[in-house]
Amino acid sequence: MDAEGAPVGRRVVLGLLGLGAVGVVAGNRVQEGLSRVLAPIQPRDPTGLTSLVPLGSTWRYYSVTGAVEPRDDEDYRLDVTGLVGTESTYSYADLEALPQTRFTDTFHCVTGWYVLDVPWAGVRVADLLDRAAPTDDAVGVRFHSFDGTYSVNMTLAQARAHDVIVALRMYDEPVTHAHGGPVRVYSGSMYGYKSTKWLSGIEVTADNRPGYWEDRGYPLDGTIDA
Repeated sequence: MDAEGAPVGRRVVLGLLGLGAVGVVAGNRVQEGLSRVLAPIQPRDPTGLTSLVPLGSTWRYYSVTGAVEPRDDEDYRLDVTGLVGTESTYSYADLEALPQTRFTDTFHCVTGWYVLDVPWAGVRVADLLDRAAPTDDAVGVRFHSFDGTYSVNMTLAQARAHDVIVALRMYDEPVTHAHGGPVRVYSGSMYGYKSTKWLSGIEVTADNRPGYWEDRGYPLDGTIDA
């Protein structure tokens, strides 16, 4: 998230938790009202406490490192490396020039919240892998974030799924920094922790090692249960 890390007092903490309790008791109508009130401040929340308030179908903003330095489209680069025949570096303009995949899908967080009917557009990871030509030893794909800390893995087969994309647009607009832009991963059939924000690298690997959240107990597979 875009938080500055400002101190937050006890009154604010108790207020947010109180709002959450109201939402639980009063149900969906109140939760949707809280969504409209709190959604504008979530990207600036240095505590992550707004993510504890039940907000219905709306976004929560997460970062494992606190504030993440934004990157402009002009400065953005995506490296495709590892066990491939051809390593490549793509600018934002390069990615825009490739064939785009578009679909609308529901975003699911493994912690239980979701956002309905999100329009996505971008380049299929499978297309980038085809251009890179993984070697016979390739087993997994590791996605790296330019936050300097986050990474996540998929098997090569999972990364080739039709709904795994390098997303350039959501809601028919460029992906914002708060949502992981200028470029992020979106994987429709997997929980949100598999959809790496602030994407900087796609590395083809000889294994399927756990990533950031998998090392902390999240499932390595990440597929959404039917």
